[in-house]
Amino acid sequence: MRRLTGLLLLLAAAGFVLAALPGPAPAGETLMMATTTSTQDSGLLDYIAPVFEKETGITLRWTAVGTGKALEHGKNCDVDVLLVHAPAAEKKFVEEGFGVERRQVMYNDFILVGPKADPAGVKGKTAAEALKTLAVKKAVFVSRGDESGTHKAEKDLWKACGMTLPDKETWYLAAGRGMMQTLIMAGERGGYTLVDRGTWIKYLSKEKDKATLAVMVEGDKPLRNQYSVMMVNPARCPQVKKAAAQRFLDWWVSPSTQKLIAGYTLEGKQLFFPNAGK
Repeated sequence: MRRLTGLLLLLAAAGFVLAALPGPAPAGETLMMATTTSTQDSGLLDYIAPVFEKETGITLRWTAVGTGKALEHGKNCDVDVLLVHAPAAEKKFVEEGFGVERRQVMYNDFILVGPKADPAGVKGKTAAEALKTLAVKKAVFVSRGDESGTHKAEKDLWKACGMTLPDKETWYLAAGRGMMQTLIMAGERGGYTLVDRGTWIKYLSKEKDKATLAVMVEGDKPLRNQYSVMMVNPARCPQVKKAAAQRFLDWWVSPSTQKLIAGYTLEGKQLFFPNAGK
């Protein structure tokens, strides 16, 4: 009898643990994601989403906006998961209870680009030196101006070089648009801008010989661009598809997906570098 009682208790405990774990994602379920424009403009999502759907049976739908807007979608319970690139804002999002299980998945870098003739003379400088020079010479600078991950990174760079954001200056233009549109605007205005490398490579592949912009500053440590995934907190948003979202997170950090990310190239150039678990 004592052995039977112990066995029943053991089975009950196991049942409790199993009940606490998310079940398998139902076949044919649709997962909603908010992400940054760079993952779409670079072509990464069109490359990777079909593989995710084939391997998991989950349909992925997304809205591509600036990271700030993507996080707002999460706060408003409009989506299940996020793929974004503004680490400080993401950590705050999690700390405030809006997101859970934030995981790094990949990175690339930001670059400062400008007119090929480089009228401000910033080519080869550090990011801080270049921004100070642009401000002194009042060279046209086109900002995303949309609280995207790129815009947040740009603001951090101005702050890091001891300057206030020049958003009241006539030479500083806020596009309020996605990265590709901002690049096109900078080219039309003969201005400089900050761009993620993935979108930059896509821009060059489209514009080819018509491109009027060129890389001015790259490789500086403050220009690293980290991407992460996370789930919208089911405790705040009960409609979040928890099992499917968990599968999504696990899929992005799996060795096979990390290899898939590394294999995405355009014009022979790698756009993103996997770094899950680092």
